[in-house]
Amino acid sequence: MTYFPALEGFLLGGGLIIAIGAQNAFILRQGLLRQHVFILCLIASVSDAALIVLGVAGMGRLVQSHPDVLFYVTLFGAAFLFVYAVLAAHRAIRAQGLKPTKNGVGDLRRALSILLAFTFLNPHVYLDTIVLLGGISGQYSGMQRVIFALGASSASFVWFFLLGYGAQRLAPFFAKPAAWRALEGLIAVIMAVLSISLLLRAFA
Repeated sequence: MTYFPALEGFLLGGGLIIAIGAQNAFILRQGLLRQHVFILCLIASVSDAALIVLGVAGMGRLVQSHPDVLFYVTLFGAAFLFVYAVLAAHRAIRAQGLKPTKNGVGDLRRALSILLAFTFLNPHVYLDTIVLLGGISGQYSGMQRVIFALGASSASFVWFFLLGYGAQRLAPFFAKPAAWRALEGLIAVIMAVLSISLLLRAFA
């Protein structure tokens, strides 16, 4: 099924990127004030996509050429996703809502530097994109791996542009703890299902 790599990539990429963090709060804040929304969403999306492609091209090729590595990376990915599911469930229980500050960053150069710092100085981004997504992509080959990368990358574009341009309407919604509770709960379920599917695939 050629669509499955895209779907798996999209769900994994989306689940990893949606978690509340400084990057999301910054995009939401700039969206609320309608300051440099397009360029910031584009840079955030392209940055994530570049890291995903790097992971898929490098880690994916490495684990595919070494079956033993693929097995252990798959186990690591399953364990990581399970822990991520537990953490998402924990965040769902303690959700307080996303509360961006009222003051935005008017200067484009400063806004870009802040966004890039939030993106590339976060160690989790490398674990999520290069190690996890790149490693899991090793189960695919050729065009299917490209489709997986496109699916994962498209999740970044969908999320950041939705967050940036939908900020005016999304802010009141995501300020409610119940909204983030539902979102984090959904992420927990998706990650748990993907974790189980990886385990089944590893031992198949």
